[in-house]
Amino acid sequence: MSTETIHQDGEKIAAEHAESQTKPQQPSKITAVHKAHIATVKKTVVKELEGLCRKYSIVGIVNMQNLPTKQLQNMRESMRGQVLIRMSKQRLIKIALNDLEKEKKGISLLSEYFRGMPALLFTEENPFTLFQNLKKNKSKAPIKGGQTAPNDIVVKAGPTDFAPGPVIGELGGFGIQTGVEGGKVAIKKDRVVAKEGDVVSNKLAGLLTRLGIEPMEIGLDLVAVYEKGDILLKKVLDIDPDEYRQNMVAAATESFNLAFNTSFPTTDTIGPLVVKAVAEARAVAYSQDILADEIVPDLMLKAYNQALSVAGHLPADAMPVETATAKSKPAETKAPENKPEGPKQEEKKREEGREQAKR
Repeated sequence: MSTETIHQDGEKIAAEHAESQTKPQQPSKITAVHKAHIATVKKTVVKELEGLCRKYSIVGIVNMQNLPTKQLQNMRESMRGQVLIRMSKQRLIKIALNDLEKEKKGISLLSEYFRGMPALLFTEENPFTLFQNLKKNKSKAPIKGGQTAPNDIVVKAGPTDFAPGPVIGELGGFGIQTGVEGGKVAIKKDRVVAKEGDVVSNKLAGLLTRLGIEPMEIGLDLVAVYEKGDILLKKVLDIDPDEYRQNMVAAATESFNLAFNTSFPTTDTIGPLVVKAVAEARAVAYSQDILADEIVPDLMLKAYNQALSVAGHLPADAMPVETATAKSKPAETKAPENKPEGPKQEEKKREEGREQAKR
């Protein structure tokens, strides 16, 4: 082979290499098929999530971070038929929620409340009842270094089991005021050592464990719920049922009293208000001597009593015969039949006759 031929072949190879660098590389058939398969799976997942959102009236966002698999399985089993949970990537959940915005206004706002490891929860149960049921199934656990504080972590004031020593400096490092009482370290004032969402360090996690503080709650964390266009947050759903019931009873009682005292007619007050109006109308008619069918007997009795009261202030000779007789005539007593009156009874009658003559 000549030197010229080798040179020409070298130039040809160099030209082909340069051309391959300038042309975009085409994906292989295997890579294209793989990507198409992934895209199809994602579309299927999104459609499934959209279908479930259409089917159920209540859609919630739950945080499943730090939830043991065994406990999740137990909760799913206990709530089977009532609650359906679907896990997926955040991006796919967000796409499904955004696609449904026109059909269910406001549902896309759920994506703003993704926390930790979010999943969608579907149910027809009352959101408040659902939250209470999930809350009852939660259990306390100590926090580990690197975990996120679920709520504000507060170290309460009070005695501890620590003997005075280096622990005082450890507590002071987190701004906790301490003192010594009865030979033990005592915390003087409540202190927030971690805000909600803060990542807890290993040092703080160890200290909280030694203090017996367990801020973590193992269970489904219901963050927000969508219902009929409204987003109900965790702080709204977390209510005390007994306290809420008492507040409702008190509000109903106060509302009734206000409506009744201001004569505001409602379904509940119309009956008592009519009774009140009748009683007040009778009182006015009676006090003003208005002849109404309902109070004629009362007015007649009132007039009779007034007449007797006036007659009591008149001398006997100034009174009409009927009035004087009514005032002075004793009640007639009927003697028993077939029983003659004795001498004492006859004498008593004569004495009463003389007394009447004197008057």
